[in-house]
Amino acid sequence: MQTNRLEAFSDGVLAIAITVMVLEMKKPESADFEALKSVIPHFISYIISFVYVGIYWNNHHHLFHAVEKVNGSILWANLALLFCLSLLPFTTSWMSESYFASPPVFLYGINLLCCAVAYTVLENIAIKYHGKNSRISTILKNKTKELAAIAIYLSSIIFACYFPIISLIGYTIVALIWLIPDKRIEKQLKD
Repeated sequence: MQTNRLEAFSDGVLAIAITVMVLEMKKPESADFEALKSVIPHFISYIISFVYVGIYWNNHHHLFHAVEKVNGSILWANLALLFCLSLLPFTTSWMSESYFASPPVFLYGINLLCCAVAYTVLENIAIKYHGKNSRISTILKNKTKELAAIAIYLSSIIFACYFPIISLIGYTIVALIWLIPDKRIEKQLKD
């Protein structure tokens, strides 16, 4: 099977997730700049989640330029990733409405960890389907960024129980690590 339907569906789900997140943002109660203070947590949460959705969209786009065909396992793995990403509007909203209280920041971290694990599983299933000597296997051999992200998520989730602001810093660090698109794929596709 070709990848075009999977890519189109994934693009649609991610676009909807971003739309839902922005619709969850509350407007200030009054028309003065002082009222903007009350929406700062919503705006910060939205920015972090928007960047995450953008990172996943970008890396997903790169991944499926290297994946030549899909099977049922890849389709289901992709759906698992989309499920995790579709929960971001909920966890983002709860985190911002609680003004970054421990339980919502903890759950947000679990959500991000699930997204990372689902994406890694998707990569591994694509590698298995295409074979160990395939182009995708060669491209994605180095998993340093994936493992670093998961380690930071795990430690940030633990910190969320005691120091939620440190967790937010950890989540932001992971976003910064992944902000640059996966050059492994771009480099290999040029060759």
